[in-house]
Amino acid sequence: MSTSEQVPAEPRAPMSLSPSRASDFMQCPLLYRFRVIDRLPEKPSAAATRGTLVHAVLERLFDDPAAERTAPRARSMVPGQWERLLEAKPELAELFAEDPGGERLAGWLGEAEQLVERWFTLEDPTRLEPAERELFVETELESGLRLRGVIDRVDVAPSGEVRIVDYKTGKAPRPEYRDGALFQMTFYALVVWRLKRVIPRRLQLVYLGSGEVLTYDPVEADLLRVERKLLALWDAIRLATESGDWRPRPTKLCGWCDHQAVCPEFGGTPPVYPLKIVSARPPESGESGQGRMDPAQPSS
Repeated sequence: MSTSEQVPAEPRAPMSLSPSRASDFMQCPLLYRFRVIDRLPEKPSAAATRGTLVHAVLERLFDDPAAERTAPRARSMVPGQWERLLEAKPELAELFAEDPGGERLAGWLGEAEQLVERWFTLEDPTRLEPAERELFVETELESGLRLRGVIDRVDVAPSGEVRIVDYKTGKAPRPEYRDGALFQMTFYALVVWRLKRVIPRRLQLVYLGSGEVLTYDPVEADLLRVERKLLALWDAIRLATESGDWRPRPTKLCGWCDHQAVCPEFGGTPPVYPLKIVSARPPESGESGQGRMDPAQPSS
């Protein structure tokens, strides 16, 4: 069954926020509804899948001894990690279904190899020993809002200072757009702060597409600010969930959206709203403590 023919998953009320879903709602509330509540299927993206592939290589490279973490070694891992991705998600084969000669696939893998190799001009993995890789973090704020996400890499200095690192396969944003780029990182910093009572010393975005590194050193006021923003965002999500009023917000990004056929901005009609009686509040946590910090598990 192709991705376009997949049956949507069972609808559900939102129960938590991740950086991606928070960004979805800020970009377009209707897109958030389609992804979180209706859970409509989306076609795999070559760019997003390449990002997943590059992330997998950079994570696995640290399994090797420090001296063996070289650019040639990392490049050689790309084909094998692609096969692992295909095994886990066979639907990704659709990306190259119309490529009988394999030219497009070879070019795409070559682009991934270039991105991996560029990383070595920005960081030296022989001098890094990450405390965590692909770390799942989750916490519940006093308000009841549950925050969760996956951090690419966490470095901890001998002094105990924490650095949160995220890899981006695109280009670094222009200065006027950097606040948006840092939103994800301050989100993670807030979660770590609430879990560990430690404010990360540094947030670091590594842009492999343009070969740049963006860093920011957060302070408590930054994290309190993002917390207030998330609480206001969650209030808006709860209101939309209870009212069923999810309005589209047209932008240039609409041209890339998989859901144009059911979007009013393109003459479509959204599915019947699937939630009759909902409670958008997160469930009571049965865990002790404020949350979890666990190695990320592959999605099923």
